Amino acid sequence: MEPKLVHVPGDADIAKALNTASHGISEATHKAHLGLWQGYANKTNEIRKALAELEMDPAKANQIYSQVRALKVNYAFAYGGYKNHNVYFDTIGGSGGPATGDIATLINEAYGSFENWQKEWKTTGIGARGWAYLAYDHDEQRLFTFMGDAQDTYPAWNSTLVLALDVYEHAYFLDFQTARAKYIDAYFNVIDWDAVNARLKKGM
Repeated sequence: MEPKLVHVPGDADIAKALNTASHGISEATHKAHLGLWQGYANKTNEIRKALAELEMDPAKANQIYSQVRALKVNYAFAYGGYKNHNVYFDTIGGSGGPATGDIATLINEAYGSFENWQKEWKTTGIGARGWAYLAYDHDEQRLFTFMGDAQDTYPAWNSTLVLALDVYEHAYFLDFQTARAKYIDAYFNVIDWDAVNARLKKGM
C-alpha cells in the first residue's frame, strides 16, 4: 500500500511570515528556515516510504538496533519537526499585541491576565533548548505552556497545539545573534491571533 505523503512547503507557505520584517525578523531568516522545514517534510516522506516497504517481522525487531527501531525513532523526530514548523509559520505574520477571541478568554482563565501569560511564555522560550508550546488540554479544559527541547518533544496527550515558538538559533541568529530575548519580544509583535483561534476551534 502506498503511503500518504505530507505536503512539502514552498515559498507560498512562508508568504505571510514575511510580514515580520518590519519587526526585525527578516526575509533572509525565513528563507533559510524554509529549507529546514522542507528537510523535515522530505525526511518524513522518505521514512513513510521506507516503512511501507519494510517487512514487519517481530523476530527482526530489536530495542538495541533494528531497521524498524531506527525508522520509527527518526520518524518521530522528522514528523515532529514538520508539525512544529507548520504551527510556527501558520501563527506568525499577524499584527501581534494582546490575544483576541476565544484564546484571549482561555489565557485569562489559565494565567489571570495576558501579561502573566506573556511573561511565562517568554520565560519558557528563554529556558527551552528548542520550543515553547501553547496547547489546550482537553482533559482539564484549559491552556498550558509546555517546553520542548527537541523536535520529538511533544505536549501531553489529548492536547491541541495552538501556538509554537521556535527558539533554536536558526530561527533568530541572522537578525538577533544570541539575543534570544529580543527575538521573543519581536515575535510578540507578529503573532497571528486569528490563526491561533482557528487552530483552537479546529481542535475543540
